[in-house]
Amino acid sequence: MATDVLTRTRGRVDAYFGVSENGSTMRRELMAGTVTFLAMSYVLAVNPAVLGDQGALGDKGIPIQAVFTATAVAAVFGTLVMGLWARYPIALAPGMGLNAFFAYSVVLEMGIPWQVALSGTFISGVVFFVLAVTKIRERILNAIPMPMKFAVGAGIGMFVAFLGLKNAGIVVNSDATLVTLGDFTAGTTLLALFGLLVTVVFLVIGWHGAVLYGIVLTAGLGIVTGLVDLPDGIAAMPKGLDQTFGQAIAHLPDAFTAQMAVVILTMLFVDFFDCGGTLIGVANQAGLLDEDGKLPRAASAFAADSVGTMAGAVIGTSTTTAYVESTAGVSAGGRTGLTAISTAGWFLLAMFCYPVFAVVAGSPEITAPALIVVGVLMSRALGEIDWNRLEYSIPAFITIVMMPLTYSIANGLAMGMLFYPVVMVAKGRIREVHPAMWVLTVVFLGYFFFLAE
Repeated sequence: MATDVLTRTRGRVDAYFGVSENGSTMRRELMAGTVTFLAMSYVLAVNPAVLGDQGALGDKGIPIQAVFTATAVAAVFGTLVMGLWARYPIALAPGMGLNAFFAYSVVLEMGIPWQVALSGTFISGVVFFVLAVTKIRERILNAIPMPMKFAVGAGIGMFVAFLGLKNAGIVVNSDATLVTLGDFTAGTTLLALFGLLVTVVFLVIGWHGAVLYGIVLTAGLGIVTGLVDLPDGIAAMPKGLDQTFGQAIAHLPDAFTAQMAVVILTMLFVDFFDCGGTLIGVANQAGLLDEDGKLPRAASAFAADSVGTMAGAVIGTSTTTAYVESTAGVSAGGRTGLTAISTAGWFLLAMFCYPVFAVVAGSPEITAPALIVVGVLMSRALGEIDWNRLEYSIPAFITIVMMPLTYSIANGLAMGMLFYPVVMVAKGRIREVHPAMWVLTVVFLGYFFFLAE
C-alpha cells in the first residue's frame, strides 16, 4: 500500500514538473540542485559582509546576523516560488551588484537609512511584479538598447570588483593619485591575494562551487595563521529578523521622495534586465526555449523574481534576483523546478550555520576575492558591445567607467542614459530612440541637477 502511494506521488510530481518529459530524473534534479547551491552559497557570507554593520557601513549597516538570516530566508522563499510556480531550475538570492548599490550608493553615499532603502527595494519589487504580469514587460525590454543593457551589467561588475580590491587592501586611497597599490607585506592583503589565486584556479579548471571552495581555503589559512578567529561553533538557531522584519513596510511613507525615486528606478532597471538576461541564458543552456527562442511561462518566471524581491525586502535584505550560477545545476542535468526546490532545501539547512558564515562575513579579506571574481564574471558582457559603433560604444563606456570612478552605480547608469540619445541624434538616428529613453533622460537630468552630490 505504501509503495503504491509513493509511486502515485512520484508520478504526480513527475507530471507537474515535467521531469521525464524534459529527459531528466528525480535523482538528477536533486543532485543538480546541490551543485547550484555549492556554486552560489557564497552569498551567505558575502551579502552580510556588504550590507552588515561589521563592514564598510559600520553602524549605518543592517545588524549582520539579521542580514545572514534574511539572506537565507529570501533565497529559500524566492527559489521555492521559482521552482513551484515557474517550474524552472533557477535559484534566487540577494543579488551581487544590487547589494553593493544598496549599501554603498544608497546608504553610504546618499545617506539614506537602511530601513528606507528596504522600502525602496519593496516598491521596486511591486512595480516589477506589475510589469511581469502585463504586456508592458515586452515594451520595456525593447525600449532599452542592447548595448546599454550590456554596459550596465559590465559596469556593475567593474564596481563590484573595485570593492573587492579595496576590501582586500590591494587598492588603497592616495592623496596624490586618488588610488594606488596597497601594502603587499600586510598579512590580510596576502591572505586576500591567496584567496583570489586559488579561486581563479578553481574557476579556470571548471569546478562548480569554485567561489565557495576559495572562501573555505582562505578562511582555513586565515585561522591557521591567526589572521582570522575561530568560529564560536558550527550551528545555531536562526535569529535577528526581529530587527529587520517589516521595516520595509513601516518606512514606506519615507520612500516617496525625489531622491528615492531615482533609487527605485535604478533598482528596478538593474533587476529587470539582469533577471531577463539570466532567465534567457539559463533556459537556453537547458534547452527550454521554444522554437521562436522565447521563454515559456516567462510571466511566471519574472513574477517569481519580483515576489522574491518583495519578500526579501520585508524580511530585511536587498533585491532578490535570479542567479546565473544556476547554470552550474543545469550543466549537472537540472531541467525542472525540482532542481530549484533542492537548492532551496540546502539554503534552509545553511540557515542554521551562522557561526561559521559569521567568521567569513566579518573578515573582508576573505570575501574580497569572491567580489573580485563575481565582478569578472559580470564584466563578460563587455564582449557583447559593438565597440566599432561610436553611437553605442561612447554611452556604454561612460556607463561602465563612471560606476567605479564615482563609486556609484546610479551615477554611471544616469550618465550613460543621458549620452545615448545625444549621440543617436548626432548620428541622425533619432527615430530609433524609444520614447521611454527620452523620459529617462529627463529623470536623470533632474537627478544630476538636484539630487546627485
